[in-house]
Amino acid sequence: MRLILASRSPSRAALLHAGGCEPELIPADVDEDAIRSSLDDAAPADVVAALAVAKARAVRARLSGDAPATVIGCDSMLLLDGELQGKPHTAERVVERWRAQAGKAADLLTGHCVIGPDGREIVETAGTRVFFADAREDEIAAYATSGEPLECAGAFTLEALGGWFIDRIEGDPSSVIGLSLPLVRRALNSFGFPVSAFWAR
Repeated sequence: MRLILASRSPSRAALLHAGGCEPELIPADVDEDAIRSSLDDAAPADVVAALAVAKARAVRARLSGDAPATVIGCDSMLLLDGELQGKPHTAERVVERWRAQAGKAADLLTGHCVIGPDGREIVETAGTRVFFADAREDEIAAYATSGEPLECAGAFTLEALGGWFIDRIEGDPSSVIGLSLPLVRRALNSFGFPVSAFWAR
């Protein structure tokens, strides 16, 4: 079964690999800022879902018709104090973000769009509550300069260095990493496939 991940995220790819799959990685080329600006009044969950839909559809449109495929598009953002936070991109922004979120709880929202071989779409957002440690200034600075959180939603990872600074979560851990395995399994089931059909053999 052909499975395509519309992402360049190593964390999402690692989740699928750990789950027995060998997805094709085809990053989507979409203007995320333009999509977000067109959704000014949308609920946060709808914003990440719209970005996931745009990514999945963009990749599916590029596929040749020779082999049916299932495409997964995702987008993650942190909802902190009522504001969506994306990737910080710079160490300076990481420090600012962590000063704002240290010792607080926020919701990591991951939008999903799973497009089946027949073109049917499952669109859903997974939300997980994240409780941030009250990290010290020197710890925040060291984490920022490590480079790890620069391209991570919410300026943190759960599965690597950032795990030191997450006190606990409430919800699906895989969705915090970037792709909800339970959600994708349900989507595949709705298309009539057991998840085992996508395991590498």
